[in-house]
Amino acid sequence: MNYSRKELIQTDATMNQMRNAIYGLARFMEKNGVTDLKNKLRKMGQNIARTYIQYWRPTNLINTSNLKDVITTIYQKILNSSVSIEINQVESLIKVQDYKCALCKYHYDDIEIAGCEIILGMVSEIISLISQESHDPSSIFLEPYDVTESRAYGNKTCIQLYKYKIGEKG
Repeated sequence: MNYSRKELIQTDATMNQMRNAIYGLARFMEKNGVTDLKNKLRKMGQNIARTYIQYWRPTNLINTSNLKDVITTIYQKILNSSVSIEINQVESLIKVQDYKCALCKYHYDDIEIAGCEIILGMVSEIISLISQESHDPSSIFLEPYDVTESRAYGNKTCIQLYKYKIGEKG
């Protein structure tokens, strides 16, 4: 069955297919000597965000008062995930603990990259694009920082870190 992009965002099977493809792609790229796989996956997430935002966005303004809610909504709506979020204002870090990461459902002994690197790129780009369009001085801009734990590595949850800036493009 052929789906339009708008219809695709409403299907559940999409994540299963994407997860399977990511790890197949990672194996292929590693086998063929492709370097900087982490940044390539993050770039893939940013590209997904640029398309996705044309069909759905959680809000039109993101600032410190709604940041946790917006991130939670993105994870729930797009990834069907359950997350907890901590914001470290001293280090300008956001820690997202994802209990059902759609892209890291299984532990892989032969993979040294987490599928949620794509999520880092996608979530940061969605938030930054919305903030850029809003032109609000209190807008939040995110950039991917690190995946410190992943179910793909055998951890119980995935932990993704984002760096943030207020009022200026990251």
